[in-house]
Amino acid sequence: MSSFWQKIIPVVVLFFLGFILKKIKIFKHDDGDLLLKIVFNVTLPALVFLAISQVKLSLNLLYLPLIAALVILINYLVASSVGKRLSLLPATLGSFIIGSMIMNTGFVLPFILARYGKHALAYYTIFDFGNMLMIFTFGYLIAMKYGENGKLKIDLRKFLKLPPIWALVLGVIYNLGNWDIPIAAENILQMTGTPTVFLTMLALGCYFHPQVKNLRKIVLVFSIRILGGLALGLAFSYLFGLEGILRDVVIICSSAPVGYNTLVLSSLENLDKDFAASLVSISLIMGIIYVPLLMLILA
Repeated sequence: MSSFWQKIIPVVVLFFLGFILKKIKIFKHDDGDLLLKIVFNVTLPALVFLAISQVKLSLNLLYLPLIAALVILINYLVASSVGKRLSLLPATLGSFIIGSMIMNTGFVLPFILARYGKHALAYYTIFDFGNMLMIFTFGYLIAMKYGENGKLKIDLRKFLKLPPIWALVLGVIYNLGNWDIPIAAENILQMTGTPTVFLTMLALGCYFHPQVKNLRKIVLVFSIRILGGLALGLAFSYLFGLEGILRDVVIICSSAPVGYNTLVLSSLENLDKDFAASLVSISLIMGIIYVPLLMLILA
């Protein structure tokens, strides 16, 4: 077995382990929320700080948040145009558009870590900064626009409280200051960040609950989010002259499955939650198949 599959297969196994544990009632669906909270607030910030503080920063990295934002904006324009031609109800149209926009970067993170190691995490985190910024601003705006309340107020407080964002900022400051991390502190951060892949894939397995409804609309969303994102990732990588791991991270993240925040925003603003849940669940199983294949092709 090649070294590539030796790294990827354990990630896939952990996903199905989470699903099986839910099926035999050891885990519940809601346990996925707790696992992801631990990842998002504890383990991932530790990894992010280590990666950013130790990577060699360059002007190329400044393009990453811009690329993420452009992928979301272009997919929004395409999804908005296509969705309006389908004569959908506002709630379903909102979920349709958001599902086409938001990248499930949390899903591809374990694959990126397994394949490329900690060095790629710096690229991933800076790219994801643009993704999260768009989700908690523009994404909220779209959800509010099509929600039952019709509000158009953006709350930036949630974004400013995100631990990975602070880990990113502190990592950049530490990097530019050219400071060394004390060995004891580095060991603590390493131990804290190590469970990230394990906990993330177990959580995704808990969430997995596919329901095939509105198949035509689901296929259209996947075409825009995954195939459209892939085309944009390739195009921007060529345009900005990205190479190696940096290029691979941009392409993989740009073509990531439908983001979990599609369901979160749909729930918050009373959009079509059933449609959103179907999008997220089915795209998960697709991601298990196509993300490793995409990484193999890029290699």
